[in-house]
Order: sequence, then C-alpha cells, then structure tokens
Amino acid sequence: MRPKETSSTGRARRIWPLTPGRIATGAVLALAVVVVTAGEEAVADEEAPPMPGFLGKGLWQVFTALDHRTRIDVHDVGGSDRRVLWPSNWTVCTQHPDEGVALDGRTTVVIGVVRKGETCPRKVRSARR
Repeated sequence: MRPKETSSTGRARRIWPLTPGRIATGAVLALAVVVVTAGEEAVADEEAPPMPGFLGKGLWQVFTALDHRTRIDVHDVGGSDRRVLWPSNWTVCTQHPDEGVALDGRTTVVIGVVRKGETCPRKVRSARR
C-alpha cells in the first residue's frame, strides 16, 4: 500500500491507510502497556518483607538473605575501623532496623561486624552505628 499525499498547507504530508495488520499491532502494544502497568501496581501493593535477625551470624548471610536492591551499610565495630572486604570473614554484632521491622524500598540496613573469632564489644551490641 502506498501512502496518500496531501498538501492542504502547502507541505507534502503522507497519510498511511489503516489496515488490519496495523490495527492488530496497535492493539497488542496497548494491551502490553496495560499488563505492565497492572504488574507494577501489584508489586507496589505487596507487603514489605520483615527484617530477618542476623545477630551472631556471618555477614555473607546478610547479603544472601536480603533483596539485591536493599542498600546495606556495613562497618567494623571492633574499634579498628577496618575495611570489610570478604563477607565470609566477618560476624554480625549489630543491625538496624531490628528484627521483624518491615523493609520498604527506602530503608538502609546498617550492619556492624567484627572479624570471625573476635567478640562483639559490649558497648555496641544495641547501637545503631
């Protein structure tokens, strides 16, 4: 099919005629937009998962248990202010938020750790940071 040429304003403009194939394509695209939007609303309506309890567990369990989109702030509470590079070498001493609190998309999880084999300092067992 060839487009119609019109020039009511002095410029050439092409108008493509509607065919059953073009109508079906438009209907499929409109349906896809509705399905994607409905899926996003369903995800937004779900309840936020509760914060698991990590105290005394390995840091690696924190990374595997939480959603990959959750922001996690990890720091050494042993007093040496060391960099936490290998999660399997660290044990969790503090966590914020507490166990059972709902995690929404804006919550930053703060985890205080010490090297495996070290004991958690008494003063930071319940501290946020």
